Amino acid sequence: MASFVAIFKDLSGGELWKPDFDPIIVQLLIIRRILMKLELLKVNIKGVKWGGSTEVLKDGTLQVDREDLLAFVADDENLKSIKAEIALPGESVRIIPVKDAIQPRYKIEGGGQVFPGMVSDVESVGRGKTFVLDGAAVVTCGKILGFQEGIVDMSGKGAEYTPFSKTCNVVLVFEPKEGLEAPAYERACRLAGLKAAMYLAKSVYESGGTPDNTETYEIAPFAKSMGSYPGLPKVAYLYMLQTQGLLHDTYVYGIDAKRILPTILHPNEIMDGAVVSGNCVSACDKNSTYVHQNNPVIKSLYDRHGKDINFVGVIITNENVTLADKKRSSSFAVKIAEMFGVDGLIISEEGFGNPDADLIMNCQRAERAGIKTVLITDEFAGRDGASQSLADAAVEANAVVTAGNANMIVTLLPVERLIGCAEYANVIAGGFDGSLKPDGSIELELQAITGATCELGFNKLGAETW
Repeated sequence: MASFVAIFKDLSGGELWKPDFDPIIVQLLIIRRILMKLELLKVNIKGVKWGGSTEVLKDGTLQVDREDLLAFVADDENLKSIKAEIALPGESVRIIPVKDAIQPRYKIEGGGQVFPGMVSDVESVGRGKTFVLDGAAVVTCGKILGFQEGIVDMSGKGAEYTPFSKTCNVVLVFEPKEGLEAPAYERACRLAGLKAAMYLAKSVYESGGTPDNTETYEIAPFAKSMGSYPGLPKVAYLYMLQTQGLLHDTYVYGIDAKRILPTILHPNEIMDGAVVSGNCVSACDKNSTYVHQNNPVIKSLYDRHGKDINFVGVIITNENVTLADKKRSSSFAVKIAEMFGVDGLIISEEGFGNPDADLIMNCQRAERAGIKTVLITDEFAGRDGASQSLADAAVEANAVVTAGNANMIVTLLPVERLIGCAEYANVIAGGFDGSLKPDGSIELELQAITGATCELGFNKLGAETW
């Protein structure tokens, strides 16, 4: 006990730790001394092909040993079969139904390994060096799990709306064993995708792959950062995670985030795979694991850190179903922001409808605590754009960024090659009976296109008010 007390006495600057300390104070005392520097060593991937080994060729093509990959991700207990396909930008290819997308990464230095608590041990990540196959993605697909799964077109009109039309995709197509329950099937798909992503990056690194460029991310320990850049507003990021259950789940270090109270994460931990998608929320605004790894809000805050803001950290919170749980998480999240002493809070949502209430509650509580807020969301304003965009609203929500209207109708032309099953277009969210036409074209809402209205801004749509 003496050594434990000594640690906290040191962390608190001399004040003796007591058992009745607020756990958030303990978190803040720990984070104030942590220096985390993360280097992303990026290999630029310009194509994918099958071959006898997994490596990056001189022309930037990712060559993959398909049999070795399939052996690495095999799950004979849950999956009847796994097939692997390739989908490249510009090809006449449609992938449906898409479950997740993951960027291949592998840690080569620093604590832990990518996707901790999932396919690696539960150790903190976010520091050291991580090897990245930039421009490549693992996309998971197969027999429909939940009706809120998506479509990725690699060319044509549909490709204009999804960011994954620009990545070189290794697509895993799953067939579950007869009678497998939906939660077990989702878990099997999720783990296979994560394992494939780690396999690709690890194999390339071990084959002697070298990075084309390096990105470095670092903010000072908490005690120092709070006093840095006097005169600049202190800004934190409130990161809302989809946790409504029934296959609407997100995982943090392997823990279902509906089981947590809002807490602090270093932004580097998120880049290093600490947050993983496991949900079947509507495809348009689902935060795929790839999006968590490359969160553009975090990257933008880093870019502006020390210039016009002082970026002090990330608070993660969940999106709940009951009013009591919404109040508890919102109150706790804003309390952390107040303890940070921030002037501003960026709040991003995941999903729509019920989570709109969480978004607005977080906004109101923060504004009433004297913290300025900016909200990032998308809209379900009807096919004509004339309906109320969100299910909740408040006068305090006066600075809002929109990622687009998910109800907009689009027509996807026929393609030469299909990965998956086109008939699911009639049942996925955004589709309807008759969406799939006899000629292979599909008419549906933007809601069905993976990442089309991503509420982190990892998409191609937006709006401007003037």
